Amino acid sequence: MSEQQSTSLGRPQRDIQYSTDSEASYAKENPEVERLEGGTDAWLTVVGSFLIYYSSYGVLNSFGFFQDYYENDLLKSTSTSPATISFIGTLQIATMNAVGSISGALCDAYGIKYLYIFSGLGTAGSFLALSFCKPVVSQLFLGQGLFMGLSIAMAVQPAYTVVGQHFEKKRALAGGIICAGSAAGGLCFSLMFATLNPLLGFPTTMRIAALKVLVCFSIALKISKSKPTGKKVKFSTLLDFRGFLDYRYAVLAAGAWLTYLGLWIPGYHIRSYTSSVYPGSAVGKYIIPLMNSCGIPAMIIGGFLGDQFGCLNILCPMAFAAGLLCLSLWLLAPAISALVLFACFFGFTSGALVPLMSAAVSQITPSQKIGARIGAFYSLVAVASLVGPPIGGALVGSGSKTKEAYRGLIVFLGATMLAASLVLFAGRLLHGKNLRARW
Repeated sequence: MSEQQSTSLGRPQRDIQYSTDSEASYAKENPEVERLEGGTDAWLTVVGSFLIYYSSYGVLNSFGFFQDYYENDLLKSTSTSPATISFIGTLQIATMNAVGSISGALCDAYGIKYLYIFSGLGTAGSFLALSFCKPVVSQLFLGQGLFMGLSIAMAVQPAYTVVGQHFEKKRALAGGIICAGSAAGGLCFSLMFATLNPLLGFPTTMRIAALKVLVCFSIALKISKSKPTGKKVKFSTLLDFRGFLDYRYAVLAAGAWLTYLGLWIPGYHIRSYTSSVYPGSAVGKYIIPLMNSCGIPAMIIGGFLGDQFGCLNILCPMAFAAGLLCLSLWLLAPAISALVLFACFFGFTSGALVPLMSAAVSQITPSQKIGARIGAFYSLVAVASLVGPPIGGALVGSGSKTKEAYRGLIVFLGATMLAASLVLFAGRLLHGKNLRARW
């Protein structure tokens, strides 16, 4: 790569997305891997992927409702600890990230049709099963943690991968729009659960959620267009770990691991924190929807800024700001108004991290390997997603829930996000010391 290419503020040349010369040569010899830039089908696919994220990833973003409901209602008589309950939600996320690595490669080869059908029916079926669950932790682990996570995994990564088949220059913006669906879903599902549960009961609320999922998946399946390669997939190629031979990819993965170790903690525990520290406050019902709503513009704006200035150039300050907010606005919150401000600002800063992380991986990945490389990337991140919120729950414990009881959780969260920002910044320096360059 020439010095002009590496330092220019303009858009990098196409070959920077390839981590080795051999991969760039492969792309030149196989023009079929090139993508069209935009078009009606492309933007309809973005809408379809938005709906997939809304009705799958959005469900994961609403787990704070389940955390609070299980702690204070369904599982209260069983004395189940917050850390154990958190594992139900993190099992969903870990399964999604681990199995999603395989579904991304399947999408590259065969398209989205059968993946979406399996995922939609499976997610809706999980909600139906949840409506019949008794206050038994093992049932919740199987129905909600494992099977729902598996079902969601078959659509989330393909929904992102299929959009990458249509865009090059506006990939981060398109990714930001779809990821905004996860925040919108978290907002709407959280509000729906919190509103309907007291009125209709938990079983009926879950059945309504199942119907909502089926509608969203049906529309997405109708309007989304994929460009499968048609090549037979071998198990050995479902995950492409050769990306870790690229030091930029490896350091980015380390930064992502630390990011996801802390990223989900507020979404799981801030509602129970509000209910415990400010009992009787109506804010607790809306704190998670508020956080998710602030993430919607952040994902779109973050994607736009990533296209303009480089994904890593935006990732580093956003992760640093998220950590700083935890150690200041939440840790030292003198009143519930400060907690509301924290929810808004953390929702915004953390919201930009999700689409930018995937777009940053895509930037240094050959187009024909996006699904397999991102899948390998998130198979590592799955471990962090699994243990992060339970570690936070363990730091709180199952005793008296005072503000001081949550201090360890908040400090752990802030320190983790600050450490992530430093590792991401180190990864940025690996692309060149000119911080004005678009990386």
